[in-house]
Amino acid sequence: MNKNLVAIESEQEPSPFRLVSALGIAGLISGIILVATYVYTNPLIIANKETAMQEAIFRVLPGCTDYQTLILAGNKLVPYEAPREGEQHKQEDKLIYSGFNEQKKFIGFAIPGSEPGFQDIITAIFGYDATKEIIIGFEILDSKETPGLGDKIFKDQDFQMNFKNLSVLPEMMAVKKGERKNPNEVEAITGATISSKAVVKLLNNTMDFWKVPVANYIKEGKYPISNE
Repeated sequence: MNKNLVAIESEQEPSPFRLVSALGIAGLISGIILVATYVYTNPLIIANKETAMQEAIFRVLPGCTDYQTLILAGNKLVPYEAPREGEQHKQEDKLIYSGFNEQKKFIGFAIPGSEPGFQDIITAIFGYDATKEIIIGFEILDSKETPGLGDKIFKDQDFQMNFKNLSVLPEMMAVKKGERKNPNEVEAITGATISSKAVVKLLNNTMDFWKVPVANYIKEGKYPISNE
């Protein structure tokens, strides 16, 4: 083989050090871009979620014009002190919302909850009339259920009608469409039974968690509005 050709090929072939260096630099640049993107977009994402939550509170509590954010402390609900600007509440914080009408009369709770669905976690919020022990509104906040099937839990109006006056006692249960006979039953969506049952499980588990704190709050009968 021609010595000159070998020399040229040797010069053109990058050394392992150069390859590793190039990969390292590329990885560093990619990491910086990802971190910068997260730092920039995360506050926007948090703000959007908070806005969506606030709007949903008014929708699941008909007649609600104001609300107070409460946090679970032991078995009691106490007013929640919002984080300072740029901060967010801790993941372990358990929050609930007490709603009031124009006359400042307490009308119920807006209660968030989540449960595994067919595809991923379903996150929702529902309105609860504690005096009548019924659910009076329901809205999906986040869901990745199957398009055309599982996503009907927030697109199907007939399914949404289940949650206008749904009794939480005895335990709520899913039944086949057209077979609802009792006030605690939810008619499942045909072809989306798993997602429908996940919603019912979400409601039952969330009510089980908040049952005692809500009862204590109602017993105290003090419903101040902290954000007037």
